[in-house]
Amino acid sequence: MAECERTIQLDQFLKWQGLVATGGEAKVRIQAGEVQVNGQVETRRSHKLRAGDVVTFEGRPYTVHWDEPAP
Repeated sequence: MAECERTIQLDQFLKWQGLVATGGEAKVRIQAGEVQVNGQVETRRSHKLRAGDVVTFEGRPYTVHWDEPAP
């Protein structure tokens, strides 16, 4: 049986980390090219992030990680 890989969408990650106030702000900032994933500009707000991915926002890196294992 394959283990479930936990993911989160880029716009949800920005909100979860408190980097933006709303989903609308996340959408605008992502589509404006203000967010990088693993060193590359990402303009798709639905881009799926996995543990170990690095999101750069306003010049600061944020590494995706989970505090507890996936169910």
